[in-house]
Amino acid sequence: MKRSFLLVIIFFTGFISVHAQPAQSIYFELGGPGLASVNFDSRFSNKEDGVGGRIGIGGFSIDGTSALFIPVGINFILGKDNRNYFEFGGGVTPVIISDDLIDGDSFTGTFGHLLFGYRMQPANGGFTFRAFISPVFGSGGFIPYYGGVSFGYKFGGKGK
Repeated sequence: MKRSFLLVIIFFTGFISVHAQPAQSIYFELGGPGLASVNFDSRFSNKEDGVGGRIGIGGFSIDGTSALFIPVGINFILGKDNRNYFEFGGGVTPVIISDDLIDGDSFTGTFGHLLFGYRMQPANGGFTFRAFISPVFGSGGFIPYYGGVSFGYKFGGKGK
């Protein structure tokens, strides 16, 4: 767990340091590795497409049981028209689950995820949309047909 937390801190610090990059977005994701999460995504270069990363926080609380998901990943987007992109990538999601009803028991673990999907992201900023398949895997098994959608906003940009 300490290693996962350190990884999240390193990625978050990296995202803060690239605040001048053109392609940054914040989005709400339903499904995917965060289940129901808010995420920050940024390219690692001064281009609209290419390699980037994401970090998010999500989870739920039902009847005294709480789950916290922290999806962290690397992705690559590829497109020709500065609006529609194919996205693929992968990452890890630390999970913390606590059950207050049964003696305060808790569980921590991680699972891996892949991502293959569509991203609509305008060159000069604005509304973004993503739809994707995100297979998840870990010690509990493999779920090949898990997916999700996200809606958000891209800041800045520099159309061609």
